[in-house]
Amino acid sequence: MIYHLNGHAAYAYGGGKAFDAALPTVVFIHGAQNDHSVWGLQSRWFAHHGYGVLAVDLPGHGRSSGPALTSVEAMADWLLALLDAAGVRHALLAGHSMGSLVALEASLRAPGRVRGLAMLGTTYPMKVSDQLLNTARDDEETAIDMVNIWSHSSIAHKPSSPGPGFSVLGGSRRLMQRMSAINPDALFHTDFSACNAYANGEAAARAVACPAVFIFGAKDMMTPPRSTKTLTGAIAHGKVVTVDAGHSLMAEQPDAVLDALIAFAGTLKYEEITQ
Repeated sequence: MIYHLNGHAAYAYGGGKAFDAALPTVVFIHGAQNDHSVWGLQSRWFAHHGYGVLAVDLPGHGRSSGPALTSVEAMADWLLALLDAAGVRHALLAGHSMGSLVALEASLRAPGRVRGLAMLGTTYPMKVSDQLLNTARDDEETAIDMVNIWSHSSIAHKPSSPGPGFSVLGGSRRLMQRMSAINPDALFHTDFSACNAYANGEAAARAVACPAVFIFGAKDMMTPPRSTKTLTGAIAHGKVVTVDAGHSLMAEQPDAVLDALIAFAGTLKYEEITQ
């Protein structure tokens, strides 16, 4: 579905179903140098089991046009504007990595609209090393290779990739390369800089009153579980689920991530999401 915000196309994948704002809504928010496709299994399951789904492409990513936004705060404002355009009053927000910060900031800016918060592969502060920031600016292809190595726990993944010849790491790399081809304006550096600069996470986390779940990869080197104590401490009521994966946990363990999201969504009453 294409919406129009500030003169630019804003794309949200509906999981294979026409979006219906009357249904309980789940919004999926991707991370740096990614698009809605990282939520393929999860978005389709929810869309075919009674939910309205909006798996967004942030500006400058995938099918959403316009320049990439340079701050988490701006992305959160964009997300809330998209919900307005789609006629969504309340939603469960699920964000991965950079997208988790966007979901967190949106929950601070519009707490009455967020009925549940799922944060995957998250941490705060989400600092990026100077070396990686500089590489993302000066040699994006090398930065893509670096991040893909660090984001995956193995070169070959089973049983999440049973298809002969299919590579989880290779698929993630090609997606990032495609984002570079679509938007050559140092997209990775823009995304990383936004994560690195975000300074409102602890205050936003302490303000979270809605149900929350953290889904972590046990082998995550990008946002390792040991770095998550600021967020889990600030959102003390949040449930923690750990899956056997690296940072790209939706690709490495898609079923385990889906199971965790289904269980979390099942704790929210229909009225809590739609009213």
